[in-house]
Amino acid sequence: MRKHKLTIITLAVSLVYLAMLVAWHCYDPSKGFTEALPGADNRPAGNERKADDVLIGEFFMKDSAAATVSGLTGEWPCFRGANHDNIAKNETKRTLVEGEFQDLWSVETGEGHASPVISAGKVYVLDYDEHLSSDALRCFDLQTGKQLWKRWYRVPMKRNHGFSRTIPVIWQNLVVTIGPEGHVMCCDKESGEMKWSMDMKKRFETEIPFWYTGQCPLVDDGVLVLAPAGKDTLMLGVDVQTGETRWGTPNSVGFKMSHSSVMRITLSGTRTYVYIGVGGVCGVSAEEGKEGEMLWSANKWQPSVVAPSPLQIAPNQIFLVAGYGAGGGLLQVDKQGNGWTAVIKDSYKASEGMSSEQQTPLNYNGTLITILPKDGGGMRERLAMYSPDNLHKPVWTSAADERFGLGPYMIVDDKLIAFKEDGELYVYGIEGRSMRLLRKQRIMDEGIDAWGPMAYADGMLVLRDSKSIKCIKIFQ
Repeated sequence: MRKHKLTIITLAVSLVYLAMLVAWHCYDPSKGFTEALPGADNRPAGNERKADDVLIGEFFMKDSAAATVSGLTGEWPCFRGANHDNIAKNETKRTLVEGEFQDLWSVETGEGHASPVISAGKVYVLDYDEHLSSDALRCFDLQTGKQLWKRWYRVPMKRNHGFSRTIPVIWQNLVVTIGPEGHVMCCDKESGEMKWSMDMKKRFETEIPFWYTGQCPLVDDGVLVLAPAGKDTLMLGVDVQTGETRWGTPNSVGFKMSHSSVMRITLSGTRTYVYIGVGGVCGVSAEEGKEGEMLWSANKWQPSVVAPSPLQIAPNQIFLVAGYGAGGGLLQVDKQGNGWTAVIKDSYKASEGMSSEQQTPLNYNGTLITILPKDGGGMRERLAMYSPDNLHKPVWTSAADERFGLGPYMIVDDKLIAFKEDGELYVYGIEGRSMRLLRKQRIMDEGIDAWGPMAYADGMLVLRDSKSIKCIKIFQ
């Protein structure tokens, strides 16, 4: 009897499960659904994209903060300043503030080494927002550090010793940036309004360097000069107001993009755009009517990684330098009739003469100033001063305990300011062919990889490490 009951219960449970299984297969979850027609979701036009599409400058946010009415007029409008020499001169000579330098403000950033520019009391920096996976052009008030606006666009990347590492350029009413993946963006510097954009990677088949783009944009008399070093185009000039191409230089030398930036240098009376790419160094005409014409190239000095930019040290000589054991080189460029010659006159290892790994050296009052690289022998990481006539023996070096790593340095009036990569600031008085330490002060308590170049205007110095930007009052 008991066995008979268990059989009935088992049969009943099996029938219930069978009924549930049949019902599950017969049920139509889409019953009652209606087909969505294109446009029925009211999605804004133009937002559909492929997975790898980047809509440069697509997002914008204006903060409630208003800029301080200050009347500040100081400018540090681009990489290495207005004269591209990393030297600032006050209209009226200023003196160092008494006591300690005053902290004015600081802001957190995404991890990177991109540095700011300054224009009329505002600070502009191309940051990388890790939470949004986006390049972000941020505008701050110079005196207060309050963010005024931000324009950004999604471009997911993996961290590789940080993300962004370029410096914007200010030209009249515009600010132009180059992102880590070669995205060029032009905005109105006051309102943040988007003007135009360019994707160098897609347009020119540019191979982005291993540590992302390090090239800083150059504007020369209203023309934005870029070196995509792509499959067919080495360099081009773009109308900075409209984004329209003015001229282009074929990549006949086969250079690839480096971390170095284009510099305008006058050689034998000829305005020339000089670029160190992966594969060599070249000169392209900047003369009216001949813009973009390849004048000369040299491939006898071609390090695999190069970050510093070319530095003119004599009317017909350019100093070349790179890290990772490449050392230094002296390039002599001469015009002969209608032709040019470009010859490497000297090259040597980092331990054998003037060299630098990341920062571009200074040419000041007949001397050359650098921070020697980590493979620079016994004087590694020290400040050093050389004569252009002898690149192998320094005329002055900082003390043995004054070593700066990959930190930046610049000159304001007759003061050399050097920022140690761990966040300590040094100020030297330049006295002919030597320097005297005037003051040092820790600016960042836990400074990490403070490699980005500094910016100066109106007595204020803006500097950064890999995760923050800080502004201090340094001159009064």
